[in-house]
Amino acid sequence: MNTDTSTGTTRTTRVPPAEITGLRGAVAKKLSTRMFGEVVEPLGVMWHHREVLGFGLRAGRKAAKWGECDEDLKAFAHMAVASFVGCGFCLDLGYFRTRHEGLDETRAREVPRWRESDVFTPLERDVLEYAEAMSGTPPTVTDELSARLLERLGAPALVELTAWIALANMTARMNVALGIGAQGLAASCGLRPLPERTGTGTTRGTDTTS
Repeated sequence: MNTDTSTGTTRTTRVPPAEITGLRGAVAKKLSTRMFGEVVEPLGVMWHHREVLGFGLRAGRKAAKWGECDEDLKAFAHMAVASFVGCGFCLDLGYFRTRHEGLDETRAREVPRWRESDVFTPLERDVLEYAEAMSGTPPTVTDELSARLLERLGAPALVELTAWIALANMTARMNVALGIGAQGLAASCGLRPLPERTGTGTTRGTDTTS
């Protein structure tokens, strides 16, 4: 059971967090606290299977070194996936990172309602649409959308963006399935709540403070 720091409410993950022990556990908890101010919930849940945890961490570290696609575009795409899938933790974390990675907070908080917002460039809107189209079941990427992105980004960046969105889907869907929700990370650093997701498909609540 975890307490949402922004609301004081409690919720239970579908797999109860394990006790994080040992030297590796101490290091993991220290790193989590250094980065987020607390030991985040997924760490305890994934501690049940450290090979899976290690795979996810290694994949994330390696993906972070990719440099063909603009970092802002990838950040917006990741948040779009989190909003579309309904991963409160991922969206909370992505919004939290806007403060620490120099993203535009105003534009970041508009991601869940990007179709109605006027703050995004045409390229950014195509990236957000691509992230949602890849996240659907089945995916709904069109030849026209892919062609526009290929022309604007080039092949290496489009391949990277596609892989980035796929990894975001893996993480978001795991968290949703395991019942891992938002922890109030964004609220803890004074960021305003995110609006509800709007647009085509199933509307999901994405307020990081709920």
